[in-house]
Amino acid sequence: MSMYDCRYSPLFIQFLRYFNVDRDYYECHEVLEELWMEEGREPLIQGILQVAVGLYHYHQENMNGARKLFRAALDKLRSYPGDSMGIDLTALMSDVEIRLQRLERMEGQAVAFDDPKIRILDHELKRRVVRGV
Repeated sequence: MSMYDCRYSPLFIQFLRYFNVDRDYYECHEVLEELWMEEGREPLIQGILQVAVGLYHYHQENMNGARKLFRAALDKLRSYPGDSMGIDLTALMSDVEIRLQRLERMEGQAVAFDDPKIRILDHELKRRVVRGV
């Protein structure tokens, strides 16, 4: 399965549901890590995984961990097309950059922000995520 085919993987669909609907970033990590291993440790998948882990750290009030994971994610994701894996990767990276900037400006202080959503561009992928299949 190539990195472009894995968008239809049940694991990727579960990941998107956990990320966009449940906001369960721990489970996001669990299912996407499994996909990452299956896909030969593809850096694109790892970058998306690091976004979720960064959000998990943020919600656990580990701001240093969140900053570290957001930076690592952006470093990996910048080299991929903005519509990779059927999602709006450009928008996701922009959301992460905004959150990272806030964390860096407010180092040592509480930082509030809303969780991002991953915009799904591929209609078939969106249908599968909504239906959960």
